[in-house]
Amino acid sequence: MEPPTGLWASLWNFIRFLPFFIGLLILGLLKGIVMFPVIFLIITFGISVIILGLLPIHCFYTYYCVLSTKQFGPGLKLMLYFCIPVFVIAWPPIGIACAVFGGAAYGLLAPMFATFQAIEEGKTDKFYHCVCDGISSTLKGSFTIIRDFLDVCFFSYFSIMDELRCQEPAEGKYYEIRLLYVPQALIAGVLGAFFDFPVISIIALCKSPYMLFKGWHRLFHDCIGREGPFLETICVPFAGLAILLWPLAVVGAVLGSIVSSIFLGAYAAVIVYQERSFWYGLCYIVASVSIYDEYSNDILDMPEGSCFPRPQYRKKSKMPQHTSSSVSNSRPGSFKKALSRTSSLMAPMVELKPLELADALFEECRRQGGAMASEGMITLEDIEDDKNDKSGGGVLSVGLPAYCILQALLRSAKADITGILLSDNVTEITSSNRPSDKFFEWFLNPLVIIKDQIKADKLSEEEEQYLGKLVLLSGDPVRLKNSTIGLVPKSEIRQAELDAIARRLRGITKSITRYPTFRRRFDDSTKCILDEIAMKNEESGKSGSRNPLPLRKSKSMFGRIFSQKSFNGRSNDHNGTLQENRTASERDVEIG
Repeated sequence: MEPPTGLWASLWNFIRFLPFFIGLLILGLLKGIVMFPVIFLIITFGISVIILGLLPIHCFYTYYCVLSTKQFGPGLKLMLYFCIPVFVIAWPPIGIACAVFGGAAYGLLAPMFATFQAIEEGKTDKFYHCVCDGISSTLKGSFTIIRDFLDVCFFSYFSIMDELRCQEPAEGKYYEIRLLYVPQALIAGVLGAFFDFPVISIIALCKSPYMLFKGWHRLFHDCIGREGPFLETICVPFAGLAILLWPLAVVGAVLGSIVSSIFLGAYAAVIVYQERSFWYGLCYIVASVSIYDEYSNDILDMPEGSCFPRPQYRKKSKMPQHTSSSVSNSRPGSFKKALSRTSSLMAPMVELKPLELADALFEECRRQGGAMASEGMITLEDIEDDKNDKSGGGVLSVGLPAYCILQALLRSAKADITGILLSDNVTEITSSNRPSDKFFEWFLNPLVIIKDQIKADKLSEEEEQYLGKLVLLSGDPVRLKNSTIGLVPKSEIRQAELDAIARRLRGITKSITRYPTFRRRFDDSTKCILDEIAMKNEESGKSGSRNPLPLRKSKSMFGRIFSQKSFNGRSNDHNGTLQENRTASERDVEIG
């Protein structure tokens, strides 16, 4: 839709938009008021039960892993022994407070946003959707939040702690702490927090009116001129809602600055410890105010630089000292020009890409997992291991996603492209078109490096099969040893290279599996694999070759916590039982 031109056309469009927007706002607000108490109670109660129920287990298992790990030296273990209770005591009130505010915001705003989304193009009977949308979806979303939070507190937590406990120190050297500088660092951290908290809070409060009125000026200007977020008809209601909720965004920014000031000042402890100088810690406390002031000026598009002093707080600092007339180095060159008002329209389009990439990964897991299940590479025992194994290093939980990522890297290396090619053989992910989320920045670059290494090594077909076997079955050493897929390279150097690639790829994949929503969405892929196994067993049962294998009921969550596997890993007897259940044909099938 073309935006109106001329002052009177823009003004008439704005007047005609107001009743429509106000009606949707009132309807969404009424639904939010009705759903607010229910959603608030569900989220607050669910998250509080998870935090308090797992608190004793978290406390005990954290102490157990920290004291038994080989990565920490005696001095660091002694310090963590006295510091862990602080985090254990602070975790419940902080977590429950976040659940209270999060549940209140979600219960009130989710129905409101669903009301505005009901008028999107392509939907029939928009009146019905405006009235009904946001009720059942918000209710389901609250349980989804609780489920994702439980996965993080249970599976992700045990995966991280088990890795800390079992992993050997890098290069045989454990981490140690210099106890001589700990008291000085703690004093500097406390001084920094006490100094930065009031000063940065005052700066944030002083700049909040400027942020409020400048944001309103920009939004109203775009609303009347149908620019920026108001350019497309579908975005108009959301942009109008942004005008009303902008004060809340300002309040959130001020509160975020106040809270972050504590951590920004406490970072002086790190400076003292790293630089081995209490003086540099004091210099950082003064410089941190200038750092915040300069950063906030860049965000609000205010004059560059800062009026606060910025002394050098590093022995080998690459940053020049700043004065009130100095030019800010923190602002990129592209920010020195005025931002285009139509550029904000493209932001929602980019936000869809993370979901698309995640959907592509899980779809590939379903496809590859179904094929492996039908061929016998993935069995019911693997699914049971995935349910009972909290460390997340099994064939299914890490091996299958890592194998799917490996296939994308092999496909990209053969296509001779700079990025990563998805399974559709059309979509390519590069550093220029990747999602702007930090998540993809952390993991995309290492994957591209692995892809370039695979491309440079020019793997043969047998080496690709061997690498796929390593990636898929490294979580089960006995099964990996007995597998005949892919011959071991004759060259020890090439074998070491493939082993290193497999370890890095599984490590990256294990980190990805710890993020929220992954476990829940991967369980959907597991259901498809179960269907394939059930169909295979049914066909085998009909042919009389063997009876279908029943799916055993998995252990309860707390039963798995206190199981022997939690502390001693996978026992040899357990591995032997699994190997007896696997036939030779299951081990000899090539990876699809």
